[in-house]
Amino acid sequence: MIKSSFFLFLFSAFTLCAEAQQIFSSNTYPLVDFRPPLDIVPPALAGSFGELRGNHFHSGIDFRTNQREGYPVYAIADGYVSRIRVQNSGFGQALYLTHTNGYTSVYGHLSRFSPKIADAVKSISYQKKTFEMDEYPPADQFPVHKGDVIAWSGNRGSSGGPHLHFEIRDSKTENTINPQLFGIQIPDDIPPVIYSVYLYKLNKKTFNEYTPKQNFQVTGGAGKYRLAANTIIVSGEVGFGITTTDRHNGNSGLNGVYSIELLLDGKTVFTSALERFAFENSKGINSHIDYPAFMTSRRSIQKSFVDPGNPMKIYYNLVNNGRIDLTDQELHEMKYIVTDSKGNKSVLNFTVKSDGKTISTPDEPDGIPFFYNKENEFSTESVKVVMPKGTLYNNLNLIYKVKPRPVRGAYSEIHQIHNNLTPLHVGFELWIKADASLGNLKDKAVIVSTGGSSQGGVFDNGYVKATARNFGSYYIAVDTVAPTIVPVNILEGRNMSGIPKMLFKIRDNLSGIKSFNGYIDGNWVLMEFDTKTATLWHSFDNHTGPGKHQLRLEAEDMKGNIKTYSINFYK
Repeated sequence: MIKSSFFLFLFSAFTLCAEAQQIFSSNTYPLVDFRPPLDIVPPALAGSFGELRGNHFHSGIDFRTNQREGYPVYAIADGYVSRIRVQNSGFGQALYLTHTNGYTSVYGHLSRFSPKIADAVKSISYQKKTFEMDEYPPADQFPVHKGDVIAWSGNRGSSGGPHLHFEIRDSKTENTINPQLFGIQIPDDIPPVIYSVYLYKLNKKTFNEYTPKQNFQVTGGAGKYRLAANTIIVSGEVGFGITTTDRHNGNSGLNGVYSIELLLDGKTVFTSALERFAFENSKGINSHIDYPAFMTSRRSIQKSFVDPGNPMKIYYNLVNNGRIDLTDQELHEMKYIVTDSKGNKSVLNFTVKSDGKTISTPDEPDGIPFFYNKENEFSTESVKVVMPKGTLYNNLNLIYKVKPRPVRGAYSEIHQIHNNLTPLHVGFELWIKADASLGNLKDKAVIVSTGGSSQGGVFDNGYVKATARNFGSYYIAVDTVAPTIVPVNILEGRNMSGIPKMLFKIRDNLSGIKSFNGYIDGNWVLMEFDTKTATLWHSFDNHTGPGKHQLRLEAEDMKGNIKTYSINFYK
């Protein structure tokens, strides 16, 4: 838990090996218990903790590995392997180590595990006949000591290139915590960069895509910034937003900042600080940023006011949730203080003045009132929408329209459920009534967006129902096409001696791959899959000896369509 004294927001100084590391936090974390997970010197990051990512805050730090795989990954402290996870996407191959000081370290996108762990993983795969797994070994099965090699770095799962994803979590709450709070040193004496400030004319209304905003360019550098137009004239209630990034010394890309503080006349009215967060709240990033701006122009503007339904626990010292309503026409001092995880800060000073006018913001289209703090439901004869409490970040006038069906391949009209400029924290239940023409294809029915993305679907009493992840336009389609299997390095009768693995590409046209299984001479063999490259492979081992063999490979999609590929080969 974050202590109440955090709200004083002290700027604490921690010292490790005579190197001052200043971090915005009044919590105390161990600074000498952990060693780095890699021996690459100097360390460099491809991603910082809390960095803005698509639909989530980055949950750890990404260590660069010189665009290579295969660096030894070390246990950062004594403990034991408490979780082993293998996925088609996500972390790919990951290890979780539980330590005696109350924290758990996580290592993702690994190329391979240490031999003892790898042997156990392979044994489990053959026992359960599965590639993906999520295992929780007992504490005495894989004890580790600080500095033990537990794995090697890689590029598995949803990785954009070779690197090590590294996290430190609270073992009790599973909340992820900024690793740099634990003395994990990244050389950094470079303050964040501030690019621009945005003024939002809120006028006591809900923030949405209709909220007027104005962009102000910033000049300066080296930690000191100002607006090109030093004074901003405001009318009525307003809010502010900022675009900012950070770099560290050496081989650094553009990373995220640690904290953003906004002051009015010397008093803090808003602070966000990425010390820790819960995974179930991470999608709240879409409320933290100006989501409509991101969707229309890919600009990541961090708002300095908080939506009422935002569940993130990263905000402190809020006055009126960061909304500012000046009641006089005097000049007021504003200040942004942006800090990185090493304590380097950049300051932007400007002034604001109210013109005393009451502005009128644009009228919004009429719609169906939905509320962020309650369950909402809407239905007609052909559609039903159910949104659990906690789905919305703000109250909403839901826009619903019926549009003509696509020319072919549709078994309902298109139902527009609001628009993609309003973010959702969780998905909502969507029921669409099927045409009579669906007939005996009920088991193949899915709900798809007009962009072609399947939401899944189950037929129930005349409707196809699914959980839609975003607002958009949806209709019923069917998936009757089996996945495709394309061999890469194997063909009928080929001698595979000296070739370490057989490779395939597998894809599905709509509902997605559900499962894949390989059999050599009728016996199940381990097939591994990487979603981002659609690559499926089997590494030959002692299960396949010399001689002639028969391979059968099956791939099934979410709607039960199965593709079978069979050939003979030699070893």
